[in-house]
Amino acid sequence: MSIINELKWRGAINQQTDESGLGDLVNEKAVGLYAGIDPTGDSMHIGHLIPFMILKRFQLAGHRPYIVIGGATGSIGDPSGKKAERVLQTMDQVRHNQDCLTRQMENLFGQDGSFKIVNNYDWLSKVSLLDFLRDYGKLFNVNNMLNKEVVASRLEVGISYTEFTYQILQSIDFLHLYQAEDVQLQIGGADQWGNITAGIDLIHKQEGAEAKAYGLTIPLLLKADGTKFGKSEGGNIWLDPEKTSPYEFYQFWINTDDRDVIKFLKYFTFLSQDEIKTLEDAVATHPEKRLAQTRLAEEVTEFVHGKDAVAEAQHITKALFSGDVADLTASEIEQGFKKMPSVTVNTDKKNIVEWLVDDTKIESSRRQAREDLTNGAIRINGEKVTATDVDIDPTSAFDGKFVIVRRGKKRYFLVRVAG
Repeated sequence: MSIINELKWRGAINQQTDESGLGDLVNEKAVGLYAGIDPTGDSMHIGHLIPFMILKRFQLAGHRPYIVIGGATGSIGDPSGKKAERVLQTMDQVRHNQDCLTRQMENLFGQDGSFKIVNNYDWLSKVSLLDFLRDYGKLFNVNNMLNKEVVASRLEVGISYTEFTYQILQSIDFLHLYQAEDVQLQIGGADQWGNITAGIDLIHKQEGAEAKAYGLTIPLLLKADGTKFGKSEGGNIWLDPEKTSPYEFYQFWINTDDRDVIKFLKYFTFLSQDEIKTLEDAVATHPEKRLAQTRLAEEVTEFVHGKDAVAEAQHITKALFSGDVADLTASEIEQGFKKMPSVTVNTDKKNIVEWLVDDTKIESSRRQAREDLTNGAIRINGEKVTATDVDIDPTSAFDGKFVIVRRGKKRYFLVRVAG
């Protein structure tokens, strides 16, 4: 199956500028292609991941992916998808974000030389104002630019000249890569169609109408409930493990709705059609087993964070489900209990009733604490405690950093130990 046909099967193509021409090209040669990202933040989230999954598929099929880090365009601001002007970042912020995004891309695409990361600051910063106006501005018709959806949608509220010229800068990127690296295909989200076609127009004006340059966009990914993919109740799901822990990342995928899981398997994994069909059958016949969600969580977490992160996330998941938390490491506790109720206590040993009421506020009164203890409703670090006259040592487990309290069957509390 050709790479284009595979993308169609995965539902990953929204628009193509020349379907037959691109289909012939990818069958004839190893094609240079690119997708870009502006360093407006220091981490990608899973919404950003979508076009780069397509780029990765081309890489695995033997093509030559380029990743453009927008060191120049990121200092300007892409108006796509924005209802108002972006707040400009300092160049120090831009450079910091560039470095962070570069490390993430290297993690996703490997370091075997089969892909290349470039920064558009390297060529756009060399274009003087007069060169920009004479060599490029002269080739762009303002009426056409105004009709591009990304600009037209902003005309009522206003758009600065800075953001208005963004599509010219992105077009120069495509032209530069076409001339310097033989890149013939640009990939982007559905909102990038106007910018991509503007780049192809520029290439045709500079290199001739027969120049083979193509564009491909990816559909806006919506969940079955109609909401935009990529966010949880807590906000963005980041690729940076410091922002979204591997356990939280794993949990996001494993909680996928049955109605979405096959679509996500097609978009975000490299499983074959046969493997995905088997999982689709499992969703239809035994949805309670959540086999498709488990496989989705395993595949995407391994792709982004590695095999060890998958094992760690599964270990935490199993411990929380069973209540057997004693074998968790301090690092795993930090991940697994990050969003659970927490309190900080000192290192002093104390009677458990007093500790549950006065220090942690887990229990509302001494009477309630004694009642829950004698009824077997309290577990400390996974062990049931029924005696009311014992002392608790907060530093006795988990490197002296945490105490895990479970009240009843499901209510967990993370007690952090100061010091």
